[in-house]
Amino acid sequence: MHWKDDQPIFRQLSEKITGQIRDGVWIEGEALPSVRSVAADLKINHLTVMKSYQLLVEQGLVEKRRGQGMFVKQGAASSLITSEKDEFLECGVPELADKLVRMKISVDELVNKLEQYLEKTS
Repeated sequence: MHWKDDQPIFRQLSEKITGQIRDGVWIEGEALPSVRSVAADLKINHLTVMKSYQLLVEQGLVEKRRGQGMFVKQGAASSLITSEKDEFLECGVPELADKLVRMKISVDELVNKLEQYLEKTS
């Protein structure tokens, strides 16, 4: 994994895991790898991984099971998708609308491009 300098590694790791939970890489109810194995794999301090996992616990995405490790909570993926969707509708759509007006792109043009793009990715 390539670390950016603009934010702490523990935060970057938690964002990576959050994305993986959202995308179904880590399934709800599934155990996350141990702190030590992640630290060894990524060549980072185990305290950094622990801090990252703790952040995921605080966000309600992961639960710590005593003596068993960290597990993805039920509903974590759908909660992330709902949250991301809400943020897009609240912030992304107005930003997109402003850009369409500035660039004089009609809604029909946008819809046609979106449909073409979605056909290619399906």
